[in-house]
Amino acid sequence: QAHLVESGGGLAQFGGSARLACTASGFTSVPKLIGWFRQVPGRDREGVSYLSLIDARTAYADSVKGRFTISREKTTVFLQMNNLKPEDSAMYYCAASVGNRVSGADEERLSARQYNQWGHGTQVTVSS
Repeated sequence: QAHLVESGGGLAQFGGSARLACTASGFTSVPKLIGWFRQVPGRDREGVSYLSLIDARTAYADSVKGRFTISREKTTVFLQMNNLKPEDSAMYYCAASVGNRVSGADEERLSARQYNQWGHGTQVTVSS
């Protein structure tokens, strides 16, 4: 059975850094996309970044451009988060798009609708 497990969350300081990891296992088909999302209570899940495992294309939400970097090492996808702000505090989820049609538009690839396998999330809290 396929699993995505996030790690690396916790408490970070304003202006500090954190690195999240998403480790994939049990997939019988290679995901086409791995995405990072975040959610705070009462708000929709927000796409933060994605990495295409087909062509290594990446994209970022405007709110994190220049501060966050997505990368991959074997079966783990990382989200390096620098210059953290209190508004980055959220539950962070990684997700995989497996076996479905992948949109060519970054906006769609950053949408939760594109993904059909999710981890349980890891909390990031940035102190002001």
